[in-house]
Amino acid sequence: MSGRGLQRAAMRLARERARHAFIVILFTFAALAAAACSKSSSGKTIDGAGAARPLSVRALSVAPKPIRRNIESVGSLFAFEEVTVSSEVEGRVERVFADVGDRVSSGQPLVKVAPAELELTLEQQRAALQQARARLGINGDSDDLNDVRAAAEVKRAAADLADAEQKYRRAKTLYDQGVLPRQNYDEAESRYNAARAAYDLAVQAVENMRAQLAGSRASTRLAQKKLNDSTIRAPFAGQVKERSVTQGQYLKVQTPVMVIVNVDPLRVRLKVPEKMAAWVHEGQEVTVTVEAYADRIFKGKVTRINPSVDQQTRAFEVEALIENHENALKPGFFVKATIPSSNVASALFVPQDALLYVYGVYKIFVIEGNTLKEKEVKLGERTGDDVEITDGLSVGERVALPMKGQELKDGATVEVVQ
Repeated sequence: MSGRGLQRAAMRLARERARHAFIVILFTFAALAAAACSKSSSGKTIDGAGAARPLSVRALSVAPKPIRRNIESVGSLFAFEEVTVSSEVEGRVERVFADVGDRVSSGQPLVKVAPAELELTLEQQRAALQQARARLGINGDSDDLNDVRAAAEVKRAAADLADAEQKYRRAKTLYDQGVLPRQNYDEAESRYNAARAAYDLAVQAVENMRAQLAGSRASTRLAQKKLNDSTIRAPFAGQVKERSVTQGQYLKVQTPVMVIVNVDPLRVRLKVPEKMAAWVHEGQEVTVTVEAYADRIFKGKVTRINPSVDQQTRAFEVEALIENHENALKPGFFVKATIPSSNVASALFVPQDALLYVYGVYKIFVIEGNTLKEKEVKLGERTGDDVEITDGLSVGERVALPMKGQELKDGATVEVVQ
């Protein structure tokens, strides 16, 4: 055989040996993988001799525990007071003193309306008042006439009446004596009756002037009030939420200018299910949390309870006041609230580790003999690392707690360890 043929035969022999070596390695790897898989499909562990070895788990015997039922609810924050401040007079805005976000005190000026026309109106009313006082003869600091008979017009009518009465009496005496003719007596009597009527008219005129004086006084006070109202002030201490006017704008009566809110304290309004109506009372403490300050708890007290239940939601409204000295909270915040109650109930709890969450369903494994049984459960409240089981678990059952990194399966054989 030539040297080239020997070389080809050697190459074929090398390829055959490599193929055989690869097949041997493949079978060896499969055998090692089968040996490394120590658990069977039933959840049992296989030892070196091929016998089933049970899973080691911890066990918890379920027993009822007392729990204080708290009221969990959600709601929103509202300002303690909120008012839309409007103009009470017409006029052009001369100056704006506050803007959105500013803190204002009670009575602090917010907007100034040009007062020129209002000042002139006040002067007119003051002049009319002075005329009324002059007609009544009032001087000094007196506001009214103490006695109608002190008026000059009444005094003159009273003097005329006294003179007519004196002449009438003298004429009557003379007439009775037969000295005075009947005509003269009748004239004296007519003058007396006329003087008495004039006196009554004078008294009525003075009374009318007194009424006009009171009207002038009221008109003057109204003009003074409108002048004072040209400066629009804050009705209470708070912050400016909205501003609706600018300098130079003409205002009509009842034109809104600003919205003022008082945010300390804040109102929180919660919806409580009707079945918890007996658990909540005025004065109870309330704790709330907000997303803006997830690590903080704000406290308050229940101040109002709505006496009726909403027929659609079957819940009633509870209002509490929350202190806000630091102005951290703002009206409109969404809150989660807890109201501790006096209701103590008995419930079943298991550790969070005992639960298995699969496709929206919570499951748990109980130990029956030495076998695991899967159960579907419903959850209630959470307290620390424990979770309340409201359905699916009975008192006295033993719940399997897996070891670290361990997976439990239904029907698996287990061995309870400490």
